[in-house]
Amino acid sequence: MKFLTRIEKSKEFWFLLVTTVIFFLLRLPSLFEPYWYGDEGIYEVIGFALRHGRLLYSDIWDNKPPVLYLIYALFSGDQMAAKFLSLLAGIFATWAIFFLSKKLFQQFLPSAITTSVFAFLFAIPLIEGNIANAENFMLLPNILAGLLVWKAVKQNHKESSIFNLPSSILYLLLAGLLLGISFLTKVVAMFDLSAFAVFIFILALDSFSLQHVFTSIKRVIPLVVGFLIPIFICAGFFIIHHTFSIFIHATLFSNVGYVNYGNQFLIPQGFLILKTLLVGIVVLFFLLWRKRVTKETLFIFLWIAFSLYAALFSGRPYTHYALVLLPGVTLCIGLLVTHQRLRILYGTILFFLVIFVLRSFTFYAHPLGYYENFLGYVLDGKSEVAYQSFFDPIVPRDYALAQFINLSNKKNAGVLVWGNSGQIYKLTNTLPAGRFIVAYHMTMTPKNIQEAKMTFLQHPPHFIIALPNQDTIPFPLSGYQERIIIDSALVYEHVL
Repeated sequence: MKFLTRIEKSKEFWFLLVTTVIFFLLRLPSLFEPYWYGDEGIYEVIGFALRHGRLLYSDIWDNKPPVLYLIYALFSGDQMAAKFLSLLAGIFATWAIFFLSKKLFQQFLPSAITTSVFAFLFAIPLIEGNIANAENFMLLPNILAGLLVWKAVKQNHKESSIFNLPSSILYLLLAGLLLGISFLTKVVAMFDLSAFAVFIFILALDSFSLQHVFTSIKRVIPLVVGFLIPIFICAGFFIIHHTFSIFIHATLFSNVGYVNYGNQFLIPQGFLILKTLLVGIVVLFFLLWRKRVTKETLFIFLWIAFSLYAALFSGRPYTHYALVLLPGVTLCIGLLVTHQRLRILYGTILFFLVIFVLRSFTFYAHPLGYYENFLGYVLDGKSEVAYQSFFDPIVPRDYALAQFINLSNKKNAGVLVWGNSGQIYKLTNTLPAGRFIVAYHMTMTPKNIQEAKMTFLQHPPHFIIALPNQDTIPFPLSGYQERIIIDSALVYEHVL
């Protein structure tokens, strides 16, 4: 009873409860979205394939680390379930940012403001909070890692009863473990690791003598060790299954060209080198001024600098890349509220940072229309076709193609989708015969297209769906005839 009475009088409890309810309501429409988002379509197919015995990368392919696909595999690629888990991860991330801001600012008001802004921006579709993408799942472990790092530097000499390790070492090991899992969700988590490692190093550095530098490096080691543990476990799995080289090629080497393309400036990776130099300048500034800034300022601005680097790493303006900036930027708002003496300086930095981000990324243009579309569909009799078309005009076409395949009375008929709507496989509960799901996977390299052609010849699908605005199908179509055209998409059927 005393516990319940204490909760009833706790403004933190009621604040988090109200914030959680609002977050849930703002995210609720995402659970009822049609299958429309291309990246989600790939994750859904891979999740479905993993549940049907295929091995990641060697039997079904994409170029991201494995954790996101394992999340989708938990639900056999079901979109609503994956989005519900994303919703829960968002709620827990909101709680985590509240507790982290409480530790940083020691006051309710800046913590409440920080959490409110974070929750609102993460819940709405403005920066694709509604999509169950890698960044949506990364924020929770990243924020929890930040909280553990902060606790580690604040409790440096207290002993833990677990393994007789000092609290600071245990916290850093756990923080590294979380960041390692985040890295296996998307590799840009390495920059969160970098931010926290630099923070610990600078905080521990008394002088630039060699002895003090080595001492500061030693303080970072538990964080790095924790980070490497899940990575080694993952590598061990693929080594045991004799697919380690395929795993490395898919997640690392296949992304080199992607990053290089968006960072061309005078020389290959020119922009990336420039961005690295700028982050280095920020680190150098804090190294030299480390005794004149507060721990909170150092922690937040290092996190912002490395998060901005992560968001800009590939040189692409994709909306969800900006999600990694949310923790640092919203904590900066709390810093602005707390530090009145430096409010103008922090406000100016935050203003120009927001302007830069707005100019660097493409943001979702119709957040209000998103909710109007949902309410119109649920409450006002809006047609399903109109509801689907709001997300993308091609969505009704994909559903119509899937319905045609499902009603074809061809049990277990193989399907090849020549295009980039991988979600058609999930809508028809089929899988591609080979590793590649969408056309851009097949045409990424000459080796890929040759592999896709060999798979096609060895396992000819019963149906070929040729989506419009694609290159000519590079496979021989002898033995196939045109069956139906649905909104400019041509369906071939095998007749021999």
